[in-house]
Amino acid sequence: MDEEIQLSASDDETFSALIYKTAAEPHIGELSYFRVVSGVVRNGQEVKNGERGTTEKLNHLSIAMGKDRFEVDKLHAGDLGVVAKLKGAHTNDTLCDMSRPVVLEKIAFPKPEIAVAIRGEERGDEDKLGEVLPKLHEEDPTFLAEFDAELHQTIARGLGELHLAVQMERMKRKYGVAVHIEQPKIAYRETITKEAEGQGRHKKQSGGRGQFGDCWIRLKPRAAGEGYEFVNSIKGGVIPTKFVPSVDKGIQEAADRGVLAGFRCVDFAAQCYDGSYHAVDSSDIAFKLAGSSAFKTVAAKCRPVILEPIIEVTVTTPDDYVGDIMSDMNQRRGKVLGMEPAAGRTTVKALVPESELYKYSTSLRAITQGRAHHSREFSRYEAVPEIEVPKVIAAAKEAAAGL
Repeated sequence: MDEEIQLSASDDETFSALIYKTAAEPHIGELSYFRVVSGVVRNGQEVKNGERGTTEKLNHLSIAMGKDRFEVDKLHAGDLGVVAKLKGAHTNDTLCDMSRPVVLEKIAFPKPEIAVAIRGEERGDEDKLGEVLPKLHEEDPTFLAEFDAELHQTIARGLGELHLAVQMERMKRKYGVAVHIEQPKIAYRETITKEAEGQGRHKKQSGGRGQFGDCWIRLKPRAAGEGYEFVNSIKGGVIPTKFVPSVDKGIQEAADRGVLAGFRCVDFAAQCYDGSYHAVDSSDIAFKLAGSSAFKTVAAKCRPVILEPIIEVTVTTPDDYVGDIMSDMNQRRGKVLGMEPAAGRTTVKALVPESELYKYSTSLRAITQGRAHHSREFSRYEAVPEIEVPKVIAAAKEAAAGL
């Protein structure tokens, strides 16, 4: 069982150290920078990684002075050291004495909340991104990047637009990978708002065995967050039991392609209650296509709407700028939840569509002369206002054409 212990920052204590930074150097590999919290560590000593249970050997134990490193015989409690080529150690891991494994309290890094989309300037740059981006994260845990399969974009996240710009410049200078920075696409959704029913039928005959599938379905809206539900109400074998899952699969595949603008349709129930089949021509693929056809037909009658992600934004600012911030929020279709004044500063909370927050950090810095800061957190999905729907649909069609 884990227990909390106190370590004294003295040479008489058993050795422990926390890796606070990892960097990659050409021709050397990874360098691990650490602070000795307790005890003494010697050059060439074997230590344990308390986090992972592995053993590491501290060869070429050094101290850093600017860009240079100087090898030393030992380091004492409170010293900052650097060592190369540890096998499996990462930032925030604990190095400790083999006889007394411990895990030190980790550094609480701020959450990267500002996102941009990136793509390589050249094909070769694009191919290298998968290799280089994890290295940047290893060197800076407040930088994250991954490919979003839904948006078909590589999304990079950092603490601010300047932070992200610096990382892109480092990637070009250090690894020779140049990228374009773009606005991330928005993960819109679609849903239905009323109940409807209808038929989906797939019939194909072109010599030899044909294809036949026929189903009737009823779609009902569900509450936000309840997801998808399929109900099999077939009676009397009008659709053989073995083909019903194919109807379900066809509905889900069609829902993933959406009704209005190609966004995934969520939070609805589909009930399959009638249909017919052919003893020879019916198959799984025929009923899957019938299910897809039924969804497209029925969903269009269910008053479909587009949903957009809503972000809760918290801005802390000097009192002098509250009015300007509120005005800016209104222009971004924001809904102010409340304000909390305290000692000359005010915290403003608001719900803002994610689509309106691109480069908000830059705008906030301009409004407040750099004296305010903000954080953001996903809140929920809400229907896009009718006046904005044509813009969203047009942008979705343009994006689809460019893929």
